[in-house]
Amino acid sequence: MEIRIEEVKDRTQLDLFINFPYQLYKGNSCYVPPLRFDEVATLSKDKNPAFDYCEARYWLAYQQNKIVGRIAGIINHSYIRKWNNEYMRFGWIDFVDDLEVARLLLKQVEDWALEKGMTAVHGPMGFTDLDHEGMLIEGFDQLGTLATIYNHPYYPELLKKIGYSKDTDWLEYKITLPKIVPEKLEKIAAIVQRRLDLRVVPLRKPKDVLPYAPEIFKLINTSYAELYGVVPLTEKQIEYYTKQYFSFIRTDFVSLVTDASGKLAAFAITMPSLSLALQKAKGKLFPFGFIHLLNALRKNKLGDLYLIAVRKDLQGKGVNALLMYELTKSYIKFGIEYAESNPELEDNKQVQALWEYYEVKQHKRRRCFIKHL
Repeated sequence: MEIRIEEVKDRTQLDLFINFPYQLYKGNSCYVPPLRFDEVATLSKDKNPAFDYCEARYWLAYQQNKIVGRIAGIINHSYIRKWNNEYMRFGWIDFVDDLEVARLLLKQVEDWALEKGMTAVHGPMGFTDLDHEGMLIEGFDQLGTLATIYNHPYYPELLKKIGYSKDTDWLEYKITLPKIVPEKLEKIAAIVQRRLDLRVVPLRKPKDVLPYAPEIFKLINTSYAELYGVVPLTEKQIEYYTKQYFSFIRTDFVSLVTDASGKLAAFAITMPSLSLALQKAKGKLFPFGFIHLLNALRKNKLGDLYLIAVRKDLQGKGVNALLMYELTKSYIKFGIEYAESNPELEDNKQVQALWEYYEVKQHKRRRCFIKHL
């Protein structure tokens, strides 16, 4: 049957683009639908400040007038300048189990890449490192998270047949929380806090975190700078992410540490898992979706670790132990039994050292694929 590719040109087509995976994964117990308003904002040139340095095009695949796939092509000019790689990104890739559908979708990106003088296509990646990235290649029977992509097992197999290969992998861990704080962790945290003269910031409401938001994102820029594909967030993006996400924060699951002068030294932003709530909400906040999210924030047995960073001059000095000690106390207090690490690069030993005080299982792996043109 003939496959037709159409470029997304208007809001009606963008809605179709966004809605496709909700249909493709309907009834799948592991798929966690993203919030639709968030997808619209991220993909809209007039809303996402990443378009200050990015270009993007989106395509839909049709078969017998039915949508059977989608893909985004992204040129991140900041990435090209920083890493000196003339690579185009693909993202928001979903398709039925059909090699020709996948091939034609990726061909759209590859053709545009060649037109723009690019030397390779890699992904799945977003506009920034805070967007979803990495195609799932292990852990298809595991519940997804708000921060990650879920995809069918046939995705990576078809990409390999089209000529894509591994560029890098991320690992994810399921962490079993202890019933009491490990004594060793408590002792190390106390020693580190005393030796480095650090302060744990008391947080009661989301607004208590807001004064630290600029420092949090600047710390992300510096501590994540050498990670795969990362480019610094602009002031406009920092303002955008602060407004969009910080109102959702539950401060019991956030840890901020400052030095003696009051400057941010480290932070950990985590949340009760919203995965099951998002499945119930089907990606919509209204009319009733927000109720599921609020319930998940109040009562949950699973936590999600989203962002953790330590200032470069303090890395390797045990500050991670202080962050994890504070979080573990809260997790135990609020009945969290397990936590999802979310993706970390397979060679990032510094992050993996965080889990030495816990029982952990590496249960997912995801990959960034690349094809040189």
